[in-house]
Amino acid sequence: MVSLVTSVDTAHEDVIHDAELDFNGIRLATCSSDHTVKIHDLRSGTQRLIAELKGHDGPVWQVAWSHQKFGNLLASCSYDRKVIIWKETAQWAKIYEYSVHESSVNSIRWAPYEYGLILACGSSDGAISILTHAGGTNWEFKKIANAHTIGCNAVTWCPVTYASSSSSDLPASRSALVKRIVSGGCDNLVKIWREDDDRWVEETKLEGHSDWVRDVAWTKYIGHPRTVIASCSQDRRVIIWSSDNFVSWSALVLKTFDDVVWSVSWSITGHVLAVSGGDNKVTLWKENEDGRWNCINDLLRGDGSLSKSESMGPSFL
Repeated sequence: MVSLVTSVDTAHEDVIHDAELDFNGIRLATCSSDHTVKIHDLRSGTQRLIAELKGHDGPVWQVAWSHQKFGNLLASCSYDRKVIIWKETAQWAKIYEYSVHESSVNSIRWAPYEYGLILACGSSDGAISILTHAGGTNWEFKKIANAHTIGCNAVTWCPVTYASSSSSDLPASRSALVKRIVSGGCDNLVKIWREDDDRWVEETKLEGHSDWVRDVAWTKYIGHPRTVIASCSQDRRVIIWSSDNFVSWSALVLKTFDDVVWSVSWSITGHVLAVSGGDNKVTLWKENEDGRWNCINDLLRGDGSLSKSESMGPSFL
């Protein structure tokens, strides 16, 4: 069963757009239209505001924690066209600002730590930027220009894969790492990009949505060779894309919801999908042995009420 564990008073003065737990689940970063990022300590079942980060000049859309091996690093992106990377030493401070995009930066995601310290950014100017830490205070960037007509709304990374296989279970010594990202845009498309000879190329174009794609989420089932992407759209649909070889992709419409679907997110094991939309609900979905997806729980955001529908058993974890 899913239950509401706690609620956090963020003290933001405007709409909250994103909330992300760090790698260890003890710190919560939130961002808002009040132009700030706030960090809360959630240890011992309490909440304590430990930092308020000011550096953006517009609504902050998203925050993203790096892997713990790189220390306490947090990235944020905003309507002000900037991406800021923050680091905690004695206190939190801005260590890098990226302001090359010509319009709002809507989405940021860190790469799997095996690739190094790399951040992907998607913007309303239609481009995707890849920022790579080059040592010290230096960062390098590459841009995928015109990645999506009108704009890019979401970007995320493929789990670690290797050139010799679609499986991410092989040791690094067996083959070269292959970097891929997936993006969703205002052109109604989901696109997969692959790094090839030090440049990023479009590998696959997935067509199935009839309106802006608002979010994409890539997972690899643990113990299964299949790779899976979820996408959601203003067309009120969530589509599950799956492939065994990164070449041929099958599409399954999870459901047509009653309102716009804004966000999709996978559990750590990759077997449960959370869907959040304009109907003010978060629904959880799981695939059964017959390949059918069932809604196993739904949570009405705001009041903590929980209902169970089409249950597949006492627990989905």
